[in-house]
Amino acid sequence: MPAATHAIPEILEKLHLEPLNSGACWGDWIANPSGGELASLNPATGETLARVQMAGPADYEVITARAVAAFDEWRMVPAPQRGGIVREIGNELRAHKADLGALVTLEMGKILAEGLGEVQEMIDIADFAVGLSRQLYGLTMHSERPGHRMYEQWHPLGIVGVISAFNFPVAVWSWNALIAAVCGDCVLWRPSSETPLTAIAVQKICNRVFDRHALKGIFNLVIGKSASVGEALIRDRRIPLVSFTGSTVVGRHVSEVVAHRLGRSILELGGNNGIIVMDDADPALVVRAVLFGAVGTAGQRCTTTRRLFLQRGIASKITSALENAYRQVKIGDPIDETTLMGPLVNARAVDDMMDGIGRIREQGGEIICGGRRLDGCYVEPTLVRARPEMPILQEEIFAPILYLIEFDHLDEAIHWHNGVPQGLSSALFSNSLVAAETFLSHRGSDCGIANVNIGTSGAEIGGAFGGEKDTGGGRESGSDAWKAYMRRQTNTINWSGQLPLAQGIRFEV
Repeated sequence: MPAATHAIPEILEKLHLEPLNSGACWGDWIANPSGGELASLNPATGETLARVQMAGPADYEVITARAVAAFDEWRMVPAPQRGGIVREIGNELRAHKADLGALVTLEMGKILAEGLGEVQEMIDIADFAVGLSRQLYGLTMHSERPGHRMYEQWHPLGIVGVISAFNFPVAVWSWNALIAAVCGDCVLWRPSSETPLTAIAVQKICNRVFDRHALKGIFNLVIGKSASVGEALIRDRRIPLVSFTGSTVVGRHVSEVVAHRLGRSILELGGNNGIIVMDDADPALVVRAVLFGAVGTAGQRCTTTRRLFLQRGIASKITSALENAYRQVKIGDPIDETTLMGPLVNARAVDDMMDGIGRIREQGGEIICGGRRLDGCYVEPTLVRARPEMPILQEEIFAPILYLIEFDHLDEAIHWHNGVPQGLSSALFSNSLVAAETFLSHRGSDCGIANVNIGTSGAEIGGAFGGEKDTGGGRESGSDAWKAYMRRQTNTINWSGQLPLAQGIRFEV
């Protein structure tokens, strides 16, 4: 099952990653950071791609201080000009899409089409941010006092800390960083320790743009350990906003620490996403959406489909079709364009999946197909016939395991669907207007994302992305998510020559 080495030196050379091995940058790279060495591994082969010198506490302090100083300059650049610089970053990403996408695949293990798609998502969010730079609108309000004008405006917030996860090593950073940049903020990025090379590549691409404008410290990178660099970032009062993507357990800690210092947080945490399929659904649409949603990225998306509720009249047909489709999924080298599922990110993820398979069996779940450990970090995608009361359905196992649960009535399915701690993405397949509107109504899905006749995975950047409950409640990317990266100010101007007080209060001296 292990793949052959694929042009790794050439890709690193094209992205200008050699011989640089520093994981600490504020525009200029710190030559000898003090955080120790980190090996970047290819999960498809187990080979070492490169070694990176991590940032230590002293390096973190240098970079953060530079970012704070850079913010004083950056916030005074007009927003449309900031948008112009983000446009240039988008163009650089276009120029390096093939190589950066291949690096995502080599370092993270998602198939090449997904690696390229992730870079395209960065390009798309750059385009979105450019337009947004001319639309940071406030409101005007009518004052109750004569000769007064009242309005609100939005100001840059400061330094935005971004802690990203391995499964989307560059796209989620761009959701935050490119929006924050047009809002006038600087960004301090701590990427996943599983994917340091993609972070270095993106930082170098952005540096070339900022260098053309004689700017440093707008985008900053600190690759370092959670216990030192990660904790320093979330506790740092100079960072008013922390955007964290990861597990609910760690996200709860981040939320508590940031809230204790009265900072803000955007949390994109666990998902336990469900699809409800009614008897009148189009089977072809269902199978296509479920296969991508459950098997894409080897089940390592926060929007991965994990629970499939099938109305009894269609359950047998969909189950058979999925079983047939699962047995044809090509597992292997993720950079091979014919592969549909690559490896899990590391051996620990494989162990977690196998532990989950064991508990599924203990709780009475039936393995319909899959469920085996293959060579290295490869596994078989797994279909499970499950009962709604099984405790394991309350958890998110970050692997390609899909539970199939049969139901009689829509209200029953919605009750089971909503009866988990997480609330990120959801979907219903039906040609019934009543069923669709019920699912999207107040008594329907309790998730941040609810779709009809489209799966749980593959959100568009134009909509605000995020979920409810243990998913964290944050919103990133489109719609008005930009407001999280700015501070709101209400302004009143008195041009009347008088000083009437609010609510008609008389206060005479």
